[in-house]
Amino acid sequence: MQIYVCVKHVPDSAANITIVEKNHIDENLTFLLNPYDEHAVTEAVRIKDSLPDAEIIVVCLGKDDAQKTLRSALAMGADRGVLIESNKNHDSIETAQALKTVIEQDGNPGLIFTGRESIDAEGMQTMFRIGALLDFPVATNVVKLDIEAGRAVVDSALSGGIANTYEMSLPCVIGAGRGLNTPRYPTFPDVVKSKKKSIKKIVFSDLKIESLAAGMNIVELEPLLQEREPKEIKGDAGEVAKKIVRILKEEAKVI
Repeated sequence: MQIYVCVKHVPDSAANITIVEKNHIDENLTFLLNPYDEHAVTEAVRIKDSLPDAEIIVVCLGKDDAQKTLRSALAMGADRGVLIESNKNHDSIETAQALKTVIEQDGNPGLIFTGRESIDAEGMQTMFRIGALLDFPVATNVVKLDIEAGRAVVDSALSGGIANTYEMSLPCVIGAGRGLNTPRYPTFPDVVKSKKKSIKKIVFSDLKIESLAAGMNIVELEPLLQEREPKEIKGDAGEVAKKIVRILKEEAKVI
C-alpha cells in the first residue's frame, strides 16, 4: 500500500508575526511541520508497522525552504518526499489540485492523510477538496482509526466530547486530529538516516494545472488585538461563586 501524507510548512506559533505590505507576513522567522500533520505522519508510520510492504510518501507545496518540513517527516518515519516548489501563496483550491495531480503522477494511493487543519490559514478545506477531486470518501478530526479488511473505521470528533463513527472504503482521505495519537518525535539517529532519504522536486508550473474558475486571495491581514479590563469581584465566597457562574453563562457563554 502507498500511503500519502500531505504536509504544510507553517510559521512557528510561538514566533512574533509581523505583517508587511498589508497581506503578507515577514518570513524571517522559524517555519516547521504543521503540528496537526505530525499526527498524520505518526499514524501513517503506525499503519506501516502492521503492513511491512507499505510505503509512506510525504508531499508538500511550498518554497524551497519547505524541504526542512519534509525532512522532519522523513525523520519521523516516512520513506520519501515530494516537494511541489512554488514561491506563490496558494489557496486550498490550487493546493488540492496540485497535491492530487502529484499523487496521481507518483503512484497509486491506498490511503491519504492530512492534518485536520493548518495552524496558519485554519481553512480546514484541503482534505475535502482532495477527496472530491479523487472521488474518495473523507473524514476529518479523526481521533481513532482502524484498517479492517480493506475498509477504514474512524471516530471523527465533534465538540463536547462527542464523536461520530464512520466506515469508509479504501482508498480514503483522513484528516488527523490531536486525539489520534502522540506524535512520534525523531531521535538523533532518525534525523541522520532521514538525510539519506530522497526528496523529489517538481516545479508547480510544470504540473500544467488549468486556470480555475474559483479562487481565494488574502486582501488584508490584521493583528489580533485583545483588550482586557480586569474587574474585581467582591463579596463572600458564596457571592463570588454566583457572580463567576453568571459571568461564565451570560458574558463568556462557555457554560
